[in-house]
Amino acid sequence: MEKFLPPGLLPFGIGSARRSHRARAVVTGAGSGIGRAFAREIAARGGQVICADIDEARADTTVALIEREHPGRAHALRCDVARREDVRGLANFAEAVFDGPVTLVVNNAGVGIGGKPVGEIGFVDWEWALGINLWGVVHGCEVFAPVLRAAGKGGIINVASAAGFAAAPSMAVYNTSKAAVMSLSETMAAELSGTGVAVTVLCPTFVKTNVTRDGRITDGSQRLADALMRWTGFTPEYVARTTLDANDHGRLYVLPQLDAHVVWRLKRYFPARYTYALGLLERLLPHDDSTEDDRATVTEQTGARHGHRDGLR
Repeated sequence: MEKFLPPGLLPFGIGSARRSHRARAVVTGAGSGIGRAFAREIAARGGQVICADIDEARADTTVALIEREHPGRAHALRCDVARREDVRGLANFAEAVFDGPVTLVVNNAGVGIGGKPVGEIGFVDWEWALGINLWGVVHGCEVFAPVLRAAGKGGIINVASAAGFAAAPSMAVYNTSKAAVMSLSETMAAELSGTGVAVTVLCPTFVKTNVTRDGRITDGSQRLADALMRWTGFTPEYVARTTLDANDHGRLYVLPQLDAHVVWRLKRYFPARYTYALGLLERLLPHDDSTEDDRATVTEQTGARHGHRDGLR
C-alpha cells in the first residue's frame, strides 16, 4: 500500500514493532463501521479489545461477532466520548480487564454533519458535533497518552478525514473538527517521538458506513454522500487493515484512497485555484430548498437518531 501514502510521513518505530499484534486495545465507536472493523481486525491479530460505543447494543453485537472466531478477546462498554468521565471510566475498565496496560488506542467515534453554510448552522449543532468529533478524540488522547508513554510502547490511531484538509463548502463543522484532529495527531507525533509510541491519523474520503444516516446532514447532502459511498467508497475492513499496518510501521498519515491524494496535492500546490474550483462546484450542485422551519426540522429529526457515533469518511 506504499503508493497510497502521502508525502511527509514520519518514520516512528519502523518495521518490526507490530504494535497491532497481540495488542491490549481500546476502540471507540466500535458498534459498527470502521470502529467495528478495527476491533475485529485487532482480535484477528491476536489482541484483546474493548469495544466502546454510545450504543451498548451495537457494542455487544461487535463483541458477539468477535467471540465467534476469537473467544475471550472482546469486551463491550457503553461510552459517550463527549463525556470526560465516560472516557476516564473506559480507562479504568481497561485497567481492570487487561492483564497489563493498554497498548493501542483507536479514537474512532464521530458523527457526520453537513449541508449548511456558516451562518445557518447554529451553535447547537456546532457544540454537538465538536463535542464528539473533536473533544471525543481529545478525551481519548489526554486520558490514554500518559499510560502509553509510561509503558514506553504502543500506538494511538485517531480517525480524522480527508475533510480535514479538503475544505469542502457546507461542511464547516465537520471540516473544522477533522482538521483539529489532524493537528492534534501531528503534535502528539512530535511529542511522542522516540518514546516507542506511534501516532497515526486516518484521513479517508468515503468509506461504506452508515454515518450519513446517524448524523445531522441535510437530505440533499445525504443523497450525494450515499451515492459517492456506493461509487467510490472502500470497505471498513480494508481501511482498518491498512491503518493498523501503518501504525505498526510508525507512519503518521494514512490516506487509503487515490482521490484523497489528489486533493492533498491540489490543495498544497494550487491553493487559490483549488478554492475557486470548490466554490464553483458548490454553486453548480443542487441545493435543498429549505426554509428556516425546514432546517430546524432536519436538525430535530437527525438529532432524534444521532445515538450511533461512528467515523465519517
